[in-house]
Amino acid sequence: MSAEAENEATAPPQPKRTVAYISWVALALMTTSSVASLRPSPTMAVYGLASIFLYVVPAIVFLLPTALVSAELASGWSGGVYNWVSEGLSKPMGFLAVWCQFAMTIFYYPSLLGFVASTLAYVINPDLASSGVWTAIVIMVCYWAGVWVSSRGTSGVAGLASGGLIIGTLVPGALLVILGIAFLGQGHESAAPMTASHLLPAWAGLSSLVLIVNNFLSYSGMEMNAVHVSSLRKPGREFPRAMFMAMGLVLLIFILPALAISWIVPADQLSLTAGVMQAFDAVFAAFDSQWLTPILGVMLVAASLGGMLTWLAGPSRGLLLISRQEGYLPPFLQRLNKHGVQQNILVTQGLVTTVIALAYAFIPDVSSVYWIFSVITTQVYLIMYLLMFVAAVRLRRNQPDHPRGYRAPMLTALCGVGFAASLAALLIGFVPSSQFGGGSVGVYLAIVAGGALGLGLLVPYLFYRLRKPSWKEAS
Repeated sequence: MSAEAENEATAPPQPKRTVAYISWVALALMTTSSVASLRPSPTMAVYGLASIFLYVVPAIVFLLPTALVSAELASGWSGGVYNWVSEGLSKPMGFLAVWCQFAMTIFYYPSLLGFVASTLAYVINPDLASSGVWTAIVIMVCYWAGVWVSSRGTSGVAGLASGGLIIGTLVPGALLVILGIAFLGQGHESAAPMTASHLLPAWAGLSSLVLIVNNFLSYSGMEMNAVHVSSLRKPGREFPRAMFMAMGLVLLIFILPALAISWIVPADQLSLTAGVMQAFDAVFAAFDSQWLTPILGVMLVAASLGGMLTWLAGPSRGLLLISRQEGYLPPFLQRLNKHGVQQNILVTQGLVTTVIALAYAFIPDVSSVYWIFSVITTQVYLIMYLLMFVAAVRLRRNQPDHPRGYRAPMLTALCGVGFAASLAALLIGFVPSSQFGGGSVGVYLAIVAGGALGLGLLVPYLFYRLRKPSWKEAS
């Protein structure tokens, strides 16, 4: 018998590992905190009462399929979307999926920080909200400050997300709705019609539905919460309950503030980046309390910056780990700093983000830039979801006996609905919105196609084709 075997034979029995279960209500609240935000509210407030329809439809055809399908995948295969797609399709497709999860942040941060810039303007000078130069400066300063913080491996940053839900979402959202109701109760007429005939968006061809694409991005990220399905006592029964509860809460947080904004700010005056602050400023003015506007602005900014920090290192970390195992990225991008952080990836991403931020300075309409970046972000992310739905069907077919803690009902149908909805949203994103008439369709298509297809497909293809054996490092 070897020394190792003797040690194992004489070692005292190890205590059984206990599983820390969570309730389905807790999972629903965790999901709500990671999905819900006030940032997209101005985008849907443009539609007034029809925003209800434009939120509910994507929730049914995208949010639910994504949640249930990713729960099955997470309960059977660890490692996230890379392992799911690699097992179901191939390793190159797995790399494409994890790349898209990372690449969407390149355009996500400029749009998120564009919201921060417009919100911060109401703390300093509201006229700055429409300034592209101001927006570009704030984006660059905030992003590089975030890189500096993340590169030092600062612990406890993740705690900012939970606080951000309360400080920057629930409290301002509830206050906005309450003040909006009081605003109407004082006899003010709603800026948007609130009659049954306006429950559906006005049809003006495909361009009238383009803003629905933004809601797919609003609901994205459900696959990251699916990992918690194994922490439920009865996943088959409790996970659907948690998802339906989360969907209801998310819809309330999205719809009610959007409606409140539409009551207060006319659609033709609404800024897609500063709409939340426009509504607060107007309603506080009606109640002679405009001194509260900067306070709400600081709360929203703090929550958004906290969210940025919690996201900044996550997707790039996943890309780094896969690349070190398979050699998908050049050695320069695989290096870690002394704190064990992928600083070179963050800096390279920051250089691209800086170039993108300059678009705010040179394109006069800040709302149009914000919208274009949101569309590109959504389309890049949707490529990952298309791969995930196909992989889930193939895994159910090719590995039916693989242990799964949860099996999604009617998986093939769910994947079919989710795939069709994702593909439709991706294609609709190439149609200029009816809200932004007058611009060049060719320029719009060039920017969106170049950003979404170039960043989402061409760049990872080049990395894969140009890879060398020396790029692969032992993990």
